[in-house]
Amino acid sequence: MQVSGEAVRRWYADLAWLPAGGVRPGVLIEAAGERFASVTPDVRPGDLPPGLVRLPGLTLPGLANAHSHAFHRALRGAAQAGQGTFWTWRERMYDVAARLEPDSYLALARAVYAEMALAGITCVGEFHYLHHAAGGARYTDPNQLGRSLIEAAAQAGLRITLLDTCYLSGGLATGGAPEPLAGTQLRFGDGDSGRWAERVHALGADPHGMLGPHARLGVAIHSVRAVPPGSIHPVIAVSHAYGAPLHVHLSEQIAENQACLAAHGVTPTQLLDRVGALGPRTTVVHATHVTGADVDVLGGSRTTVCLCPTTEADLADGIGPARALASAGSPLSLGSDSHAVIDLLEEARRVELGERLISGQRGSFSAGALARAATVAGHACLGWPEAGEIAPGALADLVTVALDTPRLAGASSATALESVIFAGTAADIRSVVISGRDVVREGQHLRVDVPAELAAAIGPLLGS
Repeated sequence: MQVSGEAVRRWYADLAWLPAGGVRPGVLIEAAGERFASVTPDVRPGDLPPGLVRLPGLTLPGLANAHSHAFHRALRGAAQAGQGTFWTWRERMYDVAARLEPDSYLALARAVYAEMALAGITCVGEFHYLHHAAGGARYTDPNQLGRSLIEAAAQAGLRITLLDTCYLSGGLATGGAPEPLAGTQLRFGDGDSGRWAERVHALGADPHGMLGPHARLGVAIHSVRAVPPGSIHPVIAVSHAYGAPLHVHLSEQIAENQACLAAHGVTPTQLLDRVGALGPRTTVVHATHVTGADVDVLGGSRTTVCLCPTTEADLADGIGPARALASAGSPLSLGSDSHAVIDLLEEARRVELGERLISGQRGSFSAGALARAATVAGHACLGWPEAGEIAPGALADLVTVALDTPRLAGASSATALESVIFAGTAADIRSVVISGRDVVREGQHLRVDVPAELAAAIGPLLGS
C-alpha cells in the first residue's frame, strides 16, 4: 500500500509504552515511510485491519546509546584478568587501537553496531577519536576511519551521530602544561584545534549537520586533559556552525580532577563553564566525581549527563550522583561506553541501583524515568529529537521485549515496564524496527551474523 509515495506498515502491540501515556494495551501503530503516522491505543483484536504485524510482549521506542567507543568491544573479557586500574586498562585499549585500519575497523564496528541492534539500540553516539594511521600519518582521505564508522552503522541498520573528537594532548604535567601525544595517541591528534576543525568540515555535513540519511555530525572535546582551554573554542564554533551536539568526558577519574585543579585552579566542570562549553546542546559523559558546586553548574546550564554504569563499575571508577544531577536540572542519558556489556536495560537499572547502594533508599528513579533516559533523552542529546517516542511524526523505531522468557514470565500488564527495566535483558528483545524497516526479527539480526562477525573481527586485534 502506498500513501504519497511512501510505503505504509501497521503493527499491533499487545502492550506499548507511550511516554506521554504510560503502558497501554492493544496499540495499533501505523507508519508511512520512516515515520509514525498514527498511534491508537485500546484497540480490540477483533477491530484490527488486515495486513499488520503482531508484536507480543512490551513494545518500547528505540533505545539510544549515547556514548560508544566501538573498538573497545574487543577488550571484553580480555581486560578482566587480574586486577589493574583504569590506567592499566587504557594500555590494553591502546594495543587494540594500534592494530586497527579502515577495513578492520569497519568489520569490527559493523558487528558491534549489529550487536547493539540486537539489544534494541536504534541510534548510537560514536565518540570517535581514532582518526589517523600509525604515528599520526594521514590517510589519503583524513576522515577515512570516520567514514568506516558511518558505513558500519548503515550496514548494521542503525542511525549514528559521529561525535568527531578533538584530542590534542596526552594529559597534564605536574605544572599544568599539556603533555605531548606519544605512541598510539599520535593516531588521535590533528596537531591543533584549527586543523581538527578543517578535517571535520571536510566530512561534508550539510548546513543542518547531516552526513547522510542515517548519519549526523556531532563534535566532542575528549576531556580537559586532552584539550587545553585555549583550544576549546574552535570545537564550540564547529558545534554552532552545524547545530551539532557537543560531548565531553568529564570527571571520570579523581586523578583528572586533581590534575585540572593543579593546572587551572578549578574543577573540570568549572573550566568548561568558564570557556562557554556547557549548555542544552552539551552532554558530559560520566560526571562521576563532580562536586556539589559542579552539580549546580551542570544542572543550571541544562547540560545533559550521560551515565555509563556498567563501564564505571567495570573500571572501578565509582558511582556518580545521578539523583542530584537530575534534581539540579540535568537531563540524563545512557551509554555502554567500553561495551563491557551492551545492554541499555542493564545501564538503566544500574542508575537506580547505584543510588540505592549510596543512599540506602529505594525509588530515586521510576521505571518511566529510566526508560526516558534510554529513549527520548538519549536521542535528543545525539541530535535526533524526532526519535525516542512512539508518537505520530516521530521516526518509526519499535523495540519489542518478550514477556514469556525465564526472566520476565509472569509479568503483569500493570507493571510490565517495571519488570522489563528491573529484570529484563537484551536477550529478551525479539524484534527491532528502525525508521520503519525490520532489522531484528525473532531475536536474529537480518543482515549480520553477529557472533561470527564479532569473533572474526576481534581475534586478530588481540594478538597472542
